[in-house]
Amino acid sequence: MSKREFELEINSTNVIAENERGGTPRDLFWPWCGANVSLLALAYGSYILGFGVSFSQATIAAVIGTVLSFGLVGVSSLAGKKSNAPTMVLSRAAFGVRGNILPSILSYATFVGWETVLVSLATLATGTILDRLGHVPHNLALILGFVISVSLTVFGGVLGFNTIMRMQKWLTIITAVMTLGYIALTASHINWSAVQAIPNGSVQAVIGATIFAITGIGLGWVNSAADYSRYLPRNSSSSGVVGWTVFGASLVPIILVIFGALLAGSSKDLNDAIAADPIGALTDLLPTWYLIPFALVAILGLIGGAILDLYSSGLVLVTMGVPIKRHVAAGIDALIMLVGTIYIVWFADNFFGPFQGFLITLGVPVAAWSAIFIADVVARKLPYDEDDLFVCTGRYGSWNVRSTVVLVTATIVGWGFVTNTFAGWLSWQGYFLGAIGGKSGAWAYTNVGVIFALLIGFIGHLLLNKARVRSQESN
Repeated sequence: MSKREFELEINSTNVIAENERGGTPRDLFWPWCGANVSLLALAYGSYILGFGVSFSQATIAAVIGTVLSFGLVGVSSLAGKKSNAPTMVLSRAAFGVRGNILPSILSYATFVGWETVLVSLATLATGTILDRLGHVPHNLALILGFVISVSLTVFGGVLGFNTIMRMQKWLTIITAVMTLGYIALTASHINWSAVQAIPNGSVQAVIGATIFAITGIGLGWVNSAADYSRYLPRNSSSSGVVGWTVFGASLVPIILVIFGALLAGSSKDLNDAIAADPIGALTDLLPTWYLIPFALVAILGLIGGAILDLYSSGLVLVTMGVPIKRHVAAGIDALIMLVGTIYIVWFADNFFGPFQGFLITLGVPVAAWSAIFIADVVARKLPYDEDDLFVCTGRYGSWNVRSTVVLVTATIVGWGFVTNTFAGWLSWQGYFLGAIGGKSGAWAYTNVGVIFALLIGFIGHLLLNKARVRSQESN
């Protein structure tokens, strides 16, 4: 283990110098796998069944939704390999150097929100598990989980790329081994007769389950994809970058979602318990002696994602024009995360429902931005101009009004075709659902607005900006 792996990363939003690039596309397996080895995926199996689909349909939805969403992450990773800059810096080519502020704000809110949720869940998981052991006071258990989760997240997120790559490798290995142990110990709870008796759902139900998998598992990572591929040499295999990203990110979630669906489909009581309290319900299936290893699985799996969120949120804060170093920005984000976690764990009575509703609401404009960014990556044949990404007078300009209009339009249409039951103050969404049966119709809970946002973003950007991209690349 080299000393360099735990040195503070000096690079920020700058283009990575040629002599600092290295590695191969297969190195991308570790950060993406480590960020997605989370037992929350077991709960997703229950949530997908909640759309009214059979086990086989849930499996299809999980596989298609996961692979498609991480396919978008893989394509976005090509931008980092091509021009060695963070995702939200490269987004300036599509929106303009100053016009990129809107998608940057959206990305920042999403990153900070999810890192807070993940660390909070890790803290609460520790409290639940140690409560069952019965030898540790509840508050002390929460404090232990809080200290472990925050310390590891801040350590990796602040120190930066080399530390993250090393940590994610070991987090992946440790968590994967102990997750296999969990599967082995709980497989006896599967009731195959009950699972096979679940009736098939409608086409709308399968579409809704697939969209849930797309938005809940992979789509939120598109705005950080290039942050980890930017250290690769530019002659790295493009197919390798996409392939290793998709494989690393999809492998464990697919297995866990399918296994979670098997557990949830085996017992209605267990399904209800998983939906309400995934950590608590999962511990009830385990022998007491495996609770401590399970605690490590829960904590390490959650903070693997939190580390990547914290690192990327720091980069986004600098991209927005805040005149601070990357590690200072990550430190500020860590402080926000810390305060948010304390509030959620010790003070909030009912926070997760409204907060999840807030994150889903953000998911529509993030989907629209993701489609615009991917369309821009696909449209460009040449590397980005490194210098012009940082000046308003360059070829990318200050504002690209067309892309902003596409983003806003896609968001308005997308919100019109989604329903959000997590919080009453979000009931205004779904104002276009009357065109396809209303808020209580067959399409009401499919959240097809996410797909509409993706399609409008991708097609709209290509149609309105194809000539602009050609002109930029001819200069």
